[in-house]
Amino acid sequence: MITALHALLYSEDPEATRAFFRDVVGWPYVDAHGGWLIFRTGPSELGVHPASAPDGWSTPVHHEVALLCDDIDETVAELRARGAEFAGEVAEQGFGRVAMLVVPGAGELILYQASHPTAHDL
Repeated sequence: MITALHALLYSEDPEATRAFFRDVVGWPYVDAHGGWLIFRTGPSELGVHPASAPDGWSTPVHHEVALLCDDIDETVAELRARGAEFAGEVAEQGFGRVAMLVVPGAGELILYQASHPTAHDL
């Protein structure tokens, strides 16, 4: 049966993006071939969100990657100490406390401390 979730992140500068996850985030990796790094990201979970709501709100069908942490203030401080940048400060959202992590060559990723039950440790 299915054994893992493999997420894809597209980058304008794959080498810089890979170096960020290797050197700043510190994720272990394998070199699939010639510097094509594949990272172990830890436990995962999958949430399915609606693309529209009865009040008329809608968004195109798309996919996002979000990084979860247990203590967002500690995680942001540690990542900043390693050279990471954030687009703005930590903010309260309906699903948790959120910061937007700037990933070189790949835009921003959601980093959040969930206020809802999580499934990644089941």
